[in-house]
Amino acid sequence: MDIKWDFQNPYLLEKRVTADDIDIMGHTNNVVYLKWLEEVAWGHSKSLGLGWDVYEKLNRGLVARRHELDYLGATFEGDQLILATWIIENDGKIGVQRAYQVLRQSDQKVVLRGRTRWVCIDIKSGKPKRMPVEFIEGYKVSPPT
Repeated sequence: MDIKWDFQNPYLLEKRVTADDIDIMGHTNNVVYLKWLEEVAWGHSKSLGLGWDVYEKLNRGLVARRHELDYLGATFEGDQLILATWIIENDGKIGVQRAYQVLRQSDQKVVLRGRTRWVCIDIKSGKPKRMPVEFIEGYKVSPPT
């Protein structure tokens, strides 16, 4: 399968839509997508060597400041999805921006595109703090395709 991703070198996570993911309208609930995006973001972070253990050691973490989600098509129970994510902006100071693309495997339709702006905080105080060098070097920006 040759998929056209929006950016190079995506971090991927496969999901299958279950009955628990379906809302009263009969399709995947929008809150479920947000949960999945957090899951793929955290998986990507860990793959970069920036798991919770590193966050605790540095007393720094990234928290969501803003989500923008464009729902481009409905998904239903049994659909197999591929979630992709990338870092698309890192200001080297306090924030990064992450992009997402969700694709239905059966027809390769993009069903969601999104972005999250993340802010670096001091874990203990919860206040914004400058990124440590580990975040600046680890959260590298992926170029568009």
